[in-house]
Amino acid sequence: MSVSHTKKALLYLQVRQALQSGHYLPGQRIDPATLAAEFHTSPTPVRFALYHLVGEGLVADHARNGLHVPLPNEVALRDLYDWMLRLLLMACEIGFTPAAHKTPGQAPPVAADDVVKATWKLFDAIAEASAHRSLHHAVKQANDRLAPIRRAAQGLIEGAHEELAELDRYWQERDIPALQAALCDYHERRKQLVPCIVAMLSDGGDYLH
Repeated sequence: MSVSHTKKALLYLQVRQALQSGHYLPGQRIDPATLAAEFHTSPTPVRFALYHLVGEGLVADHARNGLHVPLPNEVALRDLYDWMLRLLLMACEIGFTPAAHKTPGQAPPVAADDVVKATWKLFDAIAEASAHRSLHHAVKQANDRLAPIRRAAQGLIEGAHEELAELDRYWQERDIPALQAALCDYHERRKQLVPCIVAMLSDGGDYLH
């Protein structure tokens, strides 16, 4: 692997992580020159990374208006929540590999103050445990697309820590029927909040500062 290719791959991972962590939020413009200065590199590998992310739906190309983090409308956001739920329920229905079963004394993997990051990890773990590579890849993509929205909208979700702890408990105990029901409740709650989430994201509000 060439040094140039390695740099492009590293930049792709760094920008992807920046999106996940809330460094960029829905509707926010992403300036390649600013990123190049931030990562101490030329604009070319930055543009390569950004257009790779455009292909994955994590960045939107608005032509003359530049590159932005996607800002979904109500229909698109409901669809994205529904897609994530269907993928996770499919993972539960497929079942989990023997290696994925809980071992005595195993610590919960998502015990963290950062609910957004912990949610990503939990949903990824559920999909990975199915040992279905295409399903796991689809969950990763949906997880990445939802991460900036979760970050921006977390102030609208009351009791999010308790909600996540319940999901994690069912996962750790491998209580699949309870996990499936809790996943449905989790996503239905957010679908009901879609008008509020989209209005807040469209307004720009304080979450961008």
